[in-house]
Amino acid sequence: MRLTRYRHSTMESYGLLTDNGIVCPLALPKAVKSPPPLSIDELIALGTKGVEAVERLIRISSDNEKRNATISVEDVTLLAPVLRPPKIVCLGLNYKDHAKEQGKDLPKEPILFMKPRTAVIGPNQPVVRPKSVKQLDYEVELAIVIGQKGRNIQVSEVKDYILGFTALNDISARDLQYKDKQWTRGKGFDTFAPMGPCITTSNQIGDPNNLKVSTKVNGELRQNSCTKNLAFNVYEIVNYISQVMTLEPGDVIATGTPAGVGVWMKPKPKFLSPGDEIEIQVENIGTLRNNIIDEE
Repeated sequence: MRLTRYRHSTMESYGLLTDNGIVCPLALPKAVKSPPPLSIDELIALGTKGVEAVERLIRISSDNEKRNATISVEDVTLLAPVLRPPKIVCLGLNYKDHAKEQGKDLPKEPILFMKPRTAVIGPNQPVVRPKSVKQLDYEVELAIVIGQKGRNIQVSEVKDYILGFTALNDISARDLQYKDKQWTRGKGFDTFAPMGPCITTSNQIGDPNNLKVSTKVNGELRQNSCTKNLAFNVYEIVNYISQVMTLEPGDVIATGTPAGVGVWMKPKPKFLSPGDEIEIQVENIGTLRNNIIDEE
């Protein structure tokens, strides 16, 4: 399933993103007798049980019932699939090609940093360039959405703790990042974590360690890689982080970005400017678009 949050008129809800639109589980007639989670937050909190409840409801509903419960994507505003993640944990220098473009060795252990949840925005919402920032950059990332609380999770058991995956753009103020020599300020501004357009559940994503990822800026292809180039793969990442902190339902883990970021472009850097459109794409998840505006 591809789960998405949306606003229709004044109502916020969630549904299944399909080629024909968004199927709202709560609008299915059989939801009365087989109630699904009331919100995507409740579904995430239930983990695999929440996913199974929606899958069961879809399975027992007729094609006509599903058609009647479908809303056109053009009639809604898509929202970030995880609005208030308990934490957003990110990895630095976790792609072999990204380390190579910087002339750096791969880290012996994952490099961790965090973004605040106030940085989260959804599809088509503007990324605001703060007045203090001159070197704004993009980073396409496959992001893990945790669906079960856990600590010291074994690599062999990690799959049981992952609800699904989404796309995240790790917006970065390179001038502040390198000035501070640590990354909290440069990556923590409001709107610096665009996320979406959906969560593709674990049972539908395919192999998360072999997904194509890419970025276009104003139609120009900048990043084009694959998660098989991760230095630490999805399961190793969750295992490592869970040794540091307890993971909770709704936590988002951004797995790092490949080569092609603006700061390392040749012959000179290409930073983001107001009016630029960024499109990041992760295979089996979809395309996330955001525009850049200046802080008023």
